[in-house]
Amino acid sequence: MATRRAVAVVTGASSGIGRATALELAAAGFDVVGTSRNTSKVAALDGITFLDLDVTSDASVTALIQQVIDRFGRIDVLVNNAGIGSTGAAEESSLVQDQNIFDINVFGVMRTTKAVLPHMRAQGRGRIINTSSIYGFIPQPYMAVYVASKHALEGYSESLDHEVREHGVRVLLVEPGATNTAFEGNIVQPDAPLAVYAQQRRIADQLVADAVKGGDAPVTVAKAILAAATDSTPKLRYTAGPLAGRLSLLRRIVPARAFDRQIRKFNKLAS
Repeated sequence: MATRRAVAVVTGASSGIGRATALELAAAGFDVVGTSRNTSKVAALDGITFLDLDVTSDASVTALIQQVIDRFGRIDVLVNNAGIGSTGAAEESSLVQDQNIFDINVFGVMRTTKAVLPHMRAQGRGRIINTSSIYGFIPQPYMAVYVASKHALEGYSESLDHEVREHGVRVLLVEPGATNTAFEGNIVQPDAPLAVYAQQRRIADQLVADAVKGGDAPVTVAKAILAAATDSTPKLRYTAGPLAGRLSLLRRIVPARAFDRQIRKFNKLAS
């Protein structure tokens, strides 16, 4: 049945940033649909309807969007949060593995976006909010495929925003820094590891673990997503947390050579 309240769909809402986002949107007065691959294992949350979604399946995405339209009569906000991380040297992962990362992080976003856009255009309003990362605008050695997926997401989002703005739809980016979630435990390891990269890979993995452990709370990112969903004059990019804000500024003002040196120093790479 149709609702007069704004409706938000949050993918990857079973835990971490997605779960915190669903709660923030519900508290702000949205009817919220949270998705997960298997919602039977998701703890219930007041004010949030959980539905199954596999972002790598065209049929699953189409069915989910239609199910929400049939049930609520509208979709005002889509938060593309479902994603997966990967580590290891770029040479250490098979092309099949790389394609799987892109199928979730990039093509998954494209699937849900293509499915929801006709409805948003027809109602003359809507916001699509894509969860990017600081790695959407800086490099990170030993995470090249993941970083590439986030750079692709940034380019797609910014370009699409120009296409749909005249139809009342905005496409916005939220860029978190390290966030204290289960991200580290779900990172895909390379399927063709090479001894030549082993030592530096271990250093990189430890840096990720330390960053996640000391990272921002998921609610920090959720509040940035809520701002993107509700600001009367939204920005294209919202950094989430102090680290993301500092890095975004440094990326813009620090000379390229100096920034390159800092990346190598931080990652304990030979100069």
